[in-house]
Amino acid sequence: MRLSWTIALQFLRDGRVQSLLILIGIAVGSAVIVFITALVTALQGNIVKRTLGSQAQIVIKAPDLVPLRPPPQRHTVYLSRVDPRPQRLRGIDNAAAVLHAVRAMPDVVAATPVVSGPAFAQRGNAVRAVSVTGIEPSSYVRIIPVDTDVVAGSFAVGAEKILVGSRLATDLGLNVGDTLRLTGASGQAQAFRVAGIFTLGVRDIDERQVYLGLQQAQTLLGLPGAITEIDLTVRQLFGASGVADRIAATFGDKAESWMTTNSQLLNALRSQSLSTYIIRLSVALSVALGIASVLAVSVVQRTREIGILRAMGATRARMMAVFLIQGGVLGLAGSTIGALVGVGLVALFNAYGPQLFPITVSAWLVPQAMLVATLAGVLAAYAPARRAAHLDPVEAIRTV
Repeated sequence: MRLSWTIALQFLRDGRVQSLLILIGIAVGSAVIVFITALVTALQGNIVKRTLGSQAQIVIKAPDLVPLRPPPQRHTVYLSRVDPRPQRLRGIDNAAAVLHAVRAMPDVVAATPVVSGPAFAQRGNAVRAVSVTGIEPSSYVRIIPVDTDVVAGSFAVGAEKILVGSRLATDLGLNVGDTLRLTGASGQAQAFRVAGIFTLGVRDIDERQVYLGLQQAQTLLGLPGAITEIDLTVRQLFGASGVADRIAATFGDKAESWMTTNSQLLNALRSQSLSTYIIRLSVALSVALGIASVLAVSVVQRTREIGILRAMGATRARMMAVFLIQGGVLGLAGSTIGALVGVGLVALFNAYGPQLFPITVSAWLVPQAMLVATLAGVLAAYAPARRAAHLDPVEAIRTV
């Protein structure tokens, strides 16, 4: 094996120009794989983070109201139209027991009770339709970290204190300490003091959302002691749909995961992942073809040397090993250089790019790119190696 390595490296040194060109090609391909993969992964993570930064991963609500009608009599066909029932604001049945049960589930990281519904916000002559959300601050921030998005005042809800979105504050001319009057759909009205102003970066939320204490929201919406929804965070982000299905089947309530409510986003993420795989496959294929073409030319150029080696006793297996080693060395060396270049491109992008989100290179990405390029080099060298191994020594030596 040592002799095979010596011959393989000597062949690479003899064809310096060819070796250098294919090394550059492999390095460029590996750099593209590392940079594109890191960029798309960071982009997907940023999109998911922004999306789930303003909503729960799973939301449990009371099941929809359905029309009640007597069962049809036997051998009777009713030709009638049944209108759907309007969905009034109501709480989850036995919400405390459901909350306790889902908190005990191994797949659930955190759960919090929420009371939400429509209301009108009034300051002076200005009136806006808003969405009121009553929360338990200590558990709610584990689901949606509103406390980190407060841009003015402090994160404080309860009693007469509320949080309002930044766009709503601008529309109503609100500042920290100002008074805002809220009127619920039940006709209940109460004045609150603005303790903080937040911005989640989502226009609809920032211009309509108002956070209250849980009990204050129950009173305002006419739902004393009720909970309209339970928000959850799960351990496996992309396993939220399965957890939601189990919750719905167990408790009979309506459970929707972020994967259901953001189906278009999920399709976009899958399309991005597919495009990344296609790019990586195309680059790996081009690298393999480049290595195969260089080694094929090398076999033709060194036909006489191969014949001499075969005449001196070199076996077919040894000659195959010579060219397989060349393919592996080219793939490994080129991918190492390319991976370092790709990491450098990521650093440059973080330093001088638009800085919309940071890009990190995962620990497995560089070794994976090197492994793929090395395997591609060995596989690409198989055909030239087989041809070299099957050359007839006499005919090869006669070839000038």
